[in-house]
Order: sequence, then C-alpha cells, then structure tokens
Amino acid sequence: MRPDDTSSSRDFPILISACLLGVRCRYDAGERGCPALVRFASSARVIPFCPEQLGGLPTPRPAANIVGGDGRDVLSGKAKLINARGDEVTDAFLRGARESLKLARLTGAKRAVLKDKSPSCGLKTPHCESPTGSGLGVTAALFILNGLKVIDIKPESDFPPPGFMEFLGH
Repeated sequence: MRPDDTSSSRDFPILISACLLGVRCRYDAGERGCPALVRFASSARVIPFCPEQLGGLPTPRPAANIVGGDGRDVLSGKAKLINARGDEVTDAFLRGARESLKLARLTGAKRAVLKDKSPSCGLKTPHCESPTGSGLGVTAALFILNGLKVIDIKPESDFPPPGFMEFLGH
C-alpha cells in the first residue's frame, strides 16, 4: 500500500496531536504542523486533540517538566510536573491525559499520532527526569497503559515515518 492510499484509514478514527495539524495549541502558542500529515488527515478519520488544553491549561502557558521520573511515574503519583514559573501543574496534565483517553474511548480510536518530545505526548520526552535522559509523556503513558497503539513524530521528519503502515494495521 502506498503512503497516500488511506482508504482503509477512514475505517477507524485516529487521534492526532493538534499542534501537528497546524493548530496553535503549543505551550508557546505555536504549532508544529507537518504538511504531509495534514494531507494524510484530509483523507482519514482524524480527531485532533491537545491534552494540555483538555486539562485546562491556557495557551500560551509556561513550559513544564516532569520532576521525579517520567509519565508513568506521574500516573503512579511518584512524579509531578512543574512549569517554568515554579508552579505545579500535575493535576492539569493528569486531567488532560484522562480526557484524551475518554475522547479515544468515545470515538473508538485505538491509535494515536503524538508530538515527539512533549511532556504530554512524547514517547521519548527529554522534559523529564529519568536515568536514560528521556521517557514517556503523561498522555503517552496513559494511552499505552490502556492498550492504544501510539507513535510520535517529529514535525520536520519525512512522513509517513518507517512503520506507519504497520501502525495503521496494513
């Protein structure tokens, strides 16, 4: 199947980090749109979402880091999120992750394309304290824990990334 052949992508919904689709929802009120992903989204059943906004955080907002572990540790209560002003924003990140999971369940989405390096969405976010220097974001951890298939992408990378067709189930 060719990367632009998305006919079966219409068969099921896919959650996509809204910033990757050009929505200005990032902490800095910017976006990290990936033009090829936007083209893919136009022919697929896409649900754009931003866990940080769903958690009640404003845009723009101070950047946040996970202190004491990664997203898995936040979910288990061992770590917290502190923003650049020194405010704890753990509850907002947890609320956003839970609302994102609720959105997945309501729509039947079993896959999510997430923004890399995000303390919410990243699969290898550097915005955490882990022995390896990177770890799961909060929403990514909750999705994985609940059986969603997830990938994260760099907006500047080629799309589709290696393994994308397998991710879609092709």
